[in-house]
Amino acid sequence: MRAQAGQSLSVTQLAALGAVSRHGALTPGELAEHEKVQPPSMTRVIAALEERGLLTRSPHPTDRRQVILSVTEEGEKLLKEERRRKEAWLAQRLAELTPEEREILRQAAPILERLSKV
Repeated sequence: MRAQAGQSLSVTQLAALGAVSRHGALTPGELAEHEKVQPPSMTRVIAALEERGLLTRSPHPTDRRQVILSVTEEGEKLLKEERRRKEAWLAQRLAELTPEEREILRQAAPILERLSKV
């Protein structure tokens, strides 16, 4: 499904934007931690997202050295469209399977979910 990500953002940028959307306002360090990348790498991702108007920075309420990242309305629209596109792709692929193959996937889903949380 990652291959279905839009060409407008890199996979890393899309993941970072999604993380801020899911977890709410984060500091750059918290975002880097969530995404398991080094802070300097995340700084470049944040700059690209901010330049495109998808993220905003605001002052941290208690630590003047920090900023808080938030997803803009445009960023939320982009995420919604990406989800819609991926869901449509998956629905099409599932429709191409036989009923037996879909049943096997349904039975495997709990195992795959458990594995993804490790």
